[in-house]
Amino acid sequence: MDVNVVNLKEKAALITELHAYKRIAGMNDYDFKLVKARREFVWHRHPDTDEVFYAVEGGFEIHLREKILSLKEGDLVVIPKNVEHKPVCKDLCTVLLIEPRGTLNTGDAGGALTDTLLEDI
Repeated sequence: MDVNVVNLKEKAALITELHAYKRIAGMNDYDFKLVKARREFVWHRHPDTDEVFYAVEGGFEIHLREKILSLKEGDLVVIPKNVEHKPVCKDLCTVLLIEPRGTLNTGDAGGALTDTLLEDI
């Protein structure tokens, strides 16, 4: 077994494209994914799992039906399963997501923004 330290900012610096999810680590059946984003995403939910969002670089919002969560660099939030949400990155940001392996970024919404490619970096 090879055990290594992962530096989030160093891994983020390797990402050159927007909206392409990159796996940086795994734990049990969970993926740790980084994505650089600047867009308003789609409303969706994950019926079977919670989802962790951590602001690595920059800030972003997560819109819930009843309120808007504003995350700044260093902030983390857990979105419980079945809670409808929409990430909004008005400015360039890097987000760490922690979720079960195989979780689709668009959850139950599907559509053109669904990313099924996951490259390890």
